[in-house]
Amino acid sequence: MTSPTRAPRSHDHAALHSRLRAMAESIDAPDVVIAYSRDGERTVCTGGSRALTAADAPRARMQYEAGSVSKTFTGLLLAALVEQGKVRNEDLVYELLGLPPTPYGPHRGRSHRDRITLLHLITHTSGLPRLPYDFYPRALPRWSVNPYALYGRRRMVDAFAHSDPRRAPGTHWNYSNFGVGLLAPALERATATPFAELLDRYVLAPLNLRGTGIGPDPGLPQATGHRRGGAPLPAWDVGGWAAAGGIHSTPDDLLTYVEAHLRPDDTPAAGALRAVQAPLLARGRRGRREEHTLTWFRHRTDNGAALFHNGATCGQHLFIGYRPSTRTALVALATRRHTLRSTLIPAAYDLLTDDGQ
Repeated sequence: MTSPTRAPRSHDHAALHSRLRAMAESIDAPDVVIAYSRDGERTVCTGGSRALTAADAPRARMQYEAGSVSKTFTGLLLAALVEQGKVRNEDLVYELLGLPPTPYGPHRGRSHRDRITLLHLITHTSGLPRLPYDFYPRALPRWSVNPYALYGRRRMVDAFAHSDPRRAPGTHWNYSNFGVGLLAPALERATATPFAELLDRYVLAPLNLRGTGIGPDPGLPQATGHRRGGAPLPAWDVGGWAAAGGIHSTPDDLLTYVEAHLRPDDTPAAGALRAVQAPLLARGRRGRREEHTLTWFRHRTDNGAALFHNGATCGQHLFIGYRPSTRTALVALATRRHTLRSTLIPAAYDLLTDDGQ
């Protein structure tokens, strides 16, 4: 069952709606939302295997777990703080965290850890591992439910204090929740302001994202995540990892957020929105290079670049992206754990990069 809202007035909206409806119906999850925008005109289709009752909130109005899509919000916050002169991309993380330098002798020079900057953290070039080495013993008892909940921010900072990356920062790309997670305590200490307050002041309020924040909003209906087999899961709890995966948001807010990147000058955050779209690095073989901005994956197409990010929690997964050349934005969400058989992310990517729409 699908339900469209706010269909666009453009001549091809019927074909677009048909495609979105087919996409929503093809995804195996209790709740599915596909929200698409072109030139500001929106089409939203919902679906899913869960039968809704009169007491249930519409799927498009629930708040969902953003997982690693949260990293794009953290990147935008960093860009805004740099623009405001609160921090610099080149600021050393160990100094911001109030840590002493690594006690190496003068013959070794500065350690890799002591050369890591804020820019290295957000671009996954810090040399830090995906997760701290002592993370797994604490996470295993809740691995399939809430693996991050028992690993707090103080422990994360302590893990960084004792880290000794093998690679020099800036020389190698390696996706790191650990690195991005450290941005919360680093930015808090740099500004003497709680991370959630920084996010609200510099990102959420300027973009009018009232249904978005760190953790679930008790005033909004919450989408329930599900295991692969369909059993419901408790709400996502990221513990001290807010910067890497703590955002909860509504489909409407997520689409508004992505649309803001298409029209930065229409927002109070224009400078930061432009900054996060500039390509900073590329990896992979020539002809198949993966490009990265401050916070987005960036793929070249014959009709302009597509910028996107995926996210997943133990019971939900999503895709958000946009293409400035076609003035399109897309949000796709599902309330079932992501697996290799999940079709939402590849279908959403194909839709975003399809020049026929």
